[in-house]
Amino acid sequence: MAERENRRDRRRDDREETPEFQDRLVAINRVSKTVKGGKRFGFAALVVVGDQKGRVGFGKGKAKEVPEAVRKATEQAKRSMIRVQLKDGRTLHHDIEGRHGAGKVVMRTSVPGTGIIAGGPMRAVFEMLGLQDVVAKSLGSQNPYNMIRATMDGLKKQASPRQVAQRRGKKVADILRKEDAPVEA
Repeated sequence: MAERENRRDRRRDDREETPEFQDRLVAINRVSKTVKGGKRFGFAALVVVGDQKGRVGFGKGKAKEVPEAVRKATEQAKRSMIRVQLKDGRTLHHDIEGRHGAGKVVMRTSVPGTGIIAGGPMRAVFEMLGLQDVVAKSLGSQNPYNMIRATMDGLKKQASPRQVAQRRGKKVADILRKEDAPVEA
């Protein structure tokens, strides 16, 4: 029995020593329920998780205490991760727009050295994704849940030149625009 507990502790220690994912707490919401004896408080947490190498996910968790809500949200975020192809490992391949409900976000690729120009919840997604240069604007809903869902919707639409070439049955060089060639009208 003691051996089994040691093994379990060792596995838990291994997990904590080498975290492959980083997480960012975006929002905590306190809700109250009025009952006969007074008020009961509950907490809802919104967390973004990523490996900073092109994988990101978000989750929400509810519990009576904040740490438990954050833990639940983190677990859900790890289960709902998506992979996004990055250009040179630092920016998006093309400009994209994402929508969810009344939330709309516009994300634009940018030159090296720009940094992350984005507001609250979107910034958290980009940092956990590993983006270094991006310009983004949130239009419509300011609700962090809708902003993150709209951002994830836009990132799912992201396509690399390799994916586009494969889908069209062409070579990557045929897809990419030639810098010195005149553009035909």
